[in-house]
Amino acid sequence: MLAVSALLAGCGDKPPPTTTPTTSAAAPGRELPDRTRLAGLAAAAADRKLTAHYILSVNGHTGRNVTVFAAADGSWRVDIQGGALGGTADVSVAQTGEGLFQCGLPSAGRPVAPTCVRVADPGGQIRARHDPGVQRLFTDWVRVLTDRRAPLAVSASKPLSGVQGDCFAVESTSASLTPPLEVGIYCFAADGTLTGARVASGTLVLAGTPTPGPPTVTLPGPVVAGEPLGMKSPSPPAPSATASRSG
Repeated sequence: MLAVSALLAGCGDKPPPTTTPTTSAAAPGRELPDRTRLAGLAAAAADRKLTAHYILSVNGHTGRNVTVFAAADGSWRVDIQGGALGGTADVSVAQTGEGLFQCGLPSAGRPVAPTCVRVADPGGQIRARHDPGVQRLFTDWVRVLTDRRAPLAVSASKPLSGVQGDCFAVESTSASLTPPLEVGIYCFAADGTLTGARVASGTLVLAGTPTPGPPTVTLPGPVVAGEPLGMKSPSPPAPSATASRSG
């Protein structure tokens, strides 16, 4: 009887409350590290399919237009005003399933028919003497920013003038003479849109609101054999023999 009474009395006691332990990662209001935030935004940028217009400033020259087409099928194209021949020729770099192409574009100062030269297989690299570099902000440099193993130091930065979104200062931590990207400041909107960048080769600022990307990109002209446009200014023509004798 005593044992039964003790058992019934025990059944009336409330069990102690149980709690589920929480981890520090789930703590509200905790900021992610800058490197992690940038990697997430860059991953979103790599997946963005859009048409966007930018203004490029290079060596004090402002007002160069850059248009980016990131298509649904993974092809892409970047048109760069003044991107070749020392700023005197418009150029486009595009990648389709057929390869990587550099294309010369017509302009007021260079009224030529647009043509394209295949420079590499898809995913390949364009030689430095033919490389405008601007397209790398939207292709391989974005992918480098997603790689947390890349030798980079990342810290939050003040926004660039006229640029919205979050900006990050990116520095190289490697002793290599060829860092995996141009160090500088990279800015992204929450959806992964690159809103601006300041690197050694120039400053890029988003102009207007991006629109959806096309289903696929088309090259601006036919593919021809020959040499792609160079980045250096063309040499002035040598004086003719007749002019020399007349002088």
